[in-house]
Formats: sequence, structure tokens, C-alpha cells
Amino acid sequence: MFFLNPPLLRETEIFTVMPEQFRKKNTLSDWAIANRGGALIDSFIEGPVFDASGNLYVTDIPYGRIFQINSSGSWELIIEYDGEPNGMKFASDKRLIIADYKNGLMILDLESRQISPFLDRRNSERFKGINDLTFDSSGNLFFTDQGQSGLHAPDGRVFRLSPEGKLDALIDNAPSPNGLVLSPDEKVLYVAMTRGNCIWRMPLMSDGSVSKVGQFFTSYGPSGPDGLAMDKTGRLIVCNPGLGWAWVLNQRAEPVEILRSVAGTSITNVAFGGVQNRTAYFTESVTGSILRIQMSECGNIV
Repeated sequence: MFFLNPPLLRETEIFTVMPEQFRKKNTLSDWAIANRGGALIDSFIEGPVFDASGNLYVTDIPYGRIFQINSSGSWELIIEYDGEPNGMKFASDKRLIIADYKNGLMILDLESRQISPFLDRRNSERFKGINDLTFDSSGNLFFTDQGQSGLHAPDGRVFRLSPEGKLDALIDNAPSPNGLVLSPDEKVLYVAMTRGNCIWRMPLMSDGSVSKVGQFFTSYGPSGPDGLAMDKTGRLIVCNPGLGWAWVLNQRAEPVEILRSVAGTSITNVAFGGVQNRTAYFTESVTGSILRIQMSECGNIV
């Protein structure tokens, strides 16, 4: 890839690592058989999100677990259940909406630590495998239905669920829709197409439809873009697990920074937190590490 102005290369640092007591040693899961080539993995963390008190929550996909990590880096198991949780977002102070590959959308009450279905089927039909989600300021929930889609079967979907319960399929021809994020003005939805190794730009029209969907950025390597985040100025942060780094793209999709992992190459997702919401925290899924780096701009919060 040629850069007219080479991006600034910066290294992350390790904030915390999953303690040994929580690692599932010598265990084979159905999720790992389908998605990790049958490897014996002790965890695969994803879905970082912060609460108002500065606690970080992450998922462990193959073993159906949600963890809370406090500001000191200490881990607490919140719940373990029969699911495959991936992306998460807060619907209220004490309720997490979870994109669960196995069960659909789930909701976790953090006070009671009870989990239940939020939207598990559409017109009695199961989803392919929900991956990630994001809210807008009006309470609309956007989520990706990735399943096993890819260039061989570009049938992944992106949905919008209104606060009244109306569900719309915005696109249904996506090659592996994964992370997604809204622009600061909420007029554009960006979606990572992992197996297409690119980011799609989806303009959101006033009538609720999408129009002139295009390819915004093209990456390379063995695994394409995954989790996304946006800063207040409109710069897009793109996790790229196949490369072991995150791109920071300006509004023209030009890489202005590359944030490199110091623990493995599987940077899968990102959330802003810390003082003034100016630190980017990344999940390095294979090693069970949380990485972080100070950013020049604070994260965009809906």
C-alpha cells in the first residue's frame, strides 16, 4: 500500500491481561471449531465497552462469559451462560445489550446478573450470527448479522431496530459485516467487511433508507477489518487483526496513524475510555490482553 504521507507509527501498551484463574485450559469449543480452525483456545475476548464509572466490560466468545475490569486492571466474572457473546453496548446504566452469535440480541441486567433474550428471531427466523452493534442518539440500534458470510457468500446483513421495535434490513449483500460505527453527525454508518478486507460507507437518508453505499477503505492481509470506533473529529479507528494493528483514518480514508499491538496480532475491537475519554483500549483476543494508547482526540459518545 502506497502512502503519499506515511502515517505515524505508535505502539500500544499492555493495560491488563486475563488472569490464569479464568483461562479455560485444553478446551475445545464449537465456536473455535468453526472460527479458529479447531484450536484449543483458553479465551477469545471481544466487545469492549465502558460504564459511567470507568469500568471496562469485555466478552469471551467461545465460553459465554462477560467480565468487568476496573480502573486498576482487576478482572471479575459477571456471568457465564450458554452463548457466544461478541459486541456490547449499554442501553441504560445497568443494562447491556449483547450481540450474541448463538442466540441473537441478549440483554444483561448488571444488578441481578440475569441475562435474557432481547431479539432472538425475526418473523420466527433465526439470525445468521450477530456480531456487533451500536446506538444512535435517538435510540435506534444498528447491528451486523455476519454468520459465515464472505466473498464466497456475500449474504451478511446490517439491521436497524427502532425504539418502537421496527426492524429494517439496510443491506443484505455484505461479505462478512462486522464492527460498525456512526459518524459524529449520524448521517453515515461505517461497517467493517472482514472477509472483503474493507470498510463500507453507508449514507443514511432522512426517510430511513440507505443510498449510494460505497467502499471507503481497503486493507490487506490474512484477516480484514474488525471493530471500529470514531473520535470527535470524525477520524475512524479500524482494528485489523490480521496485521496486529489499528488504522486511524481521516475523513478521506487516508491513514494518519498506525497503532501497533505489543501482545499478539489479533487486535479485534476498541473502545474509548479514561480521563476525558481520550484513551483507546483494544482487545487482543488470542492472548487475552487489553492494550491501550493515548489519543490526540477524545472518543465520540452517543
